[in-house]
Amino acid sequence: MRIASKPYRKRYGTYDRRGKIKNRVSIDDRPTAVDRCNRIGDWEGDTIIGKGRKGALLTMVERKTLYTVVVKLTGKRADLLADAAITNMAKIKDKLKMITVENGLEFAAHEAITEGLDADIYFAHPYASWERGINENTNGLIRQYFPKGTDLNEVTDEQVQFVMDRLNARPRTSRGHRSPNELFMGRREDLLAA
Repeated sequence: MRIASKPYRKRYGTYDRRGKIKNRVSIDDRPTAVDRCNRIGDWEGDTIIGKGRKGALLTMVERKTLYTVVVKLTGKRADLLADAAITNMAKIKDKLKMITVENGLEFAAHEAITEGLDADIYFAHPYASWERGINENTNGLIRQYFPKGTDLNEVTDEQVQFVMDRLNARPRTSRGHRSPNELFMGRREDLLAA
């Protein structure tokens, strides 16, 4: 034969070239109490990436109250995300027990976040966004303000704060028409109504 055929190469079972997150703890090991959403302190985390993979936002949502923290990141590196998470969540550290995040390498510094915030971090299964459904839904609400194609490097901290304030002041049907601010901050009239 004049032309040699290419050797056959199996296409299944290839390893993931993106890298692995060391010492990650699976969502399977997360306490079952988290699934009931009956306590404040269980959070979901994710990132929103801007146009051309430039610029990013860190989004954190408390599962019971839907209280949302949005942080503009200076870069997508894991150490920058960890610093931003610790800095912005430290003031509400007393209302932080555990965080469920996705498997992006931006969360590779999860041990630094665990140490800085004294909170356990669990990783959802790959390609299982429903395991962090509250956060995914909230990211959709944030996308109303910063649609796909937005260069998040151009977004100011004031614009991010405006969006965060709007989301936290918005009454939610699923929470008895009370806003995340009312539920998370524990105003006296809300505690009496609960």
